Amino acid sequence: MASLDSKSTIGVEFATRSIRVEDKTIKGQIWDTAGQERYRAITSAYYRGTVGALIVYDITRKVTFDNIERWLKELREHTDQNIVIMLVGNKADLGHLRAVTTDEAKAFSERENVFFMETSALESLNVEKAFTEVLTQIYRVMSRKALGIANEPSVVLKGQTINIGDKDDVSAVKKAKCCSRE
Repeated sequence: MASLDSKSTIGVEFATRSIRVEDKTIKGQIWDTAGQERYRAITSAYYRGTVGALIVYDITRKVTFDNIERWLKELREHTDQNIVIMLVGNKADLGHLRAVTTDEAKAFSERENVFFMETSALESLNVEKAFTEVLTQIYRVMSRKALGIANEPSVVLKGQTINIGDKDDVSAVKKAKCCSRE
């Protein structure tokens, strides 16, 4: 179900999410730091211990995509080299207003060695999949690290676009409230 009453994040919001990976329950703590310039000074403190990140831009606003390189640099300066990063182009439901092409974003993600996916928070398209994929990849990295093989190539290579079906194939997407305040 889509929600039009969702509000922008102010400061930092927290949520937890649990998923099953290889018969284990993985619990992730999600911190939404908004990315707004006025909160930039406080966000570096939140990087400590971070093992995964979703860097989200608005496909209809080129300036949000142009800022990704700076956010990625800052993230990499404050975190472990094995951090799992996914670039997320949001507002895929507004393709007719697109200012950033999918090809441009894919090329950037490949160059920067990060995962890539497009979502629509309004339509709940790929939102759940983005979180699940990041948590799954974090689990794999942490498992490899625990086994002492963190520097070997991972099973799924970063820079890969994650496809889960056609945008029109909404049967593959769980239609649940996303990003709304209940």
